[in-house]
Amino acid sequence: MLSYPFMQHAFLAGTLVAAMCGIIGVFVIARSLSFIAHTFSHIGFAGASFSVLVGWNPFAGLLLFTGLSALAIGRLGVRVFRRDASISVVLSLFLGLGILFLSLANKQSGFVSSILFGSVVGISGADVVRMVVLSLAVLLLLIPGYRMLTFDSFDPAGAEAAGLPIRLLSIGFLLLLAIAVSEAMQIVGALLVFTLLTIPAASARCLTNSVLRMLLYSAALAILGVWVGLTLGYYTNWPVSFFITAFESLVYFLSLRFTR
Repeated sequence: MLSYPFMQHAFLAGTLVAAMCGIIGVFVIARSLSFIAHTFSHIGFAGASFSVLVGWNPFAGLLLFTGLSALAIGRLGVRVFRRDASISVVLSLFLGLGILFLSLANKQSGFVSSILFGSVVGISGADVVRMVVLSLAVLLLLIPGYRMLTFDSFDPAGAEAAGLPIRLLSIGFLLLLAIAVSEAMQIVGALLVFTLLTIPAASARCLTNSVLRMLLYSAALAILGVWVGLTLGYYTNWPVSFFITAFESLVYFLSLRFTR
């Protein structure tokens, strides 16, 4: 299996992206931002579709749309987007825009499938380099703000009372989340981006109360899920994203049992 370059690319890129998503997912769960990650995936779908329409690299549109959305949400405040009506309107609007852009671009359904459901085995060498650089950049940027971000995520009232720059932390984290969503979409697609960004972290939270161990468990579970998905997908020719989602879901339910 590993003698094929496309599988080597998939394992390398998938491992780094999974580690990044597993780590940043712990803060997504702690800050109750799962709905924002889901919103970013729909916005990213519209961005990739727009890029196809104007002749850009689809990933450029992903980053542009999700990055601008992160800035907008950070400026307006996360609480605005916690309303059910606001989320529904944003999701519907950008999903509709994505469909419109693809229709105008006259793209075939194969491209739509790769955006919505991921295409990890179709990653090129150039894609691997980009994903490695961005994943490492996100992880390195988390290091200097780790203590403040942890304080704000797990004890927001205490962080505000301590005078931490709450708004700046929120905007910075949303930008990192936008990059993580854009990367994860290439592995599991827009519709299943929850898989890597929330399920491993939710499982890890059931297994430990230590933030550091939570980060390690979440990253390990995300990586293991990608490895299992790629291996089973190679030997069965079934969608890789299905196996990743099935594995992570199974681990989550087992972790709930462990907690009880």
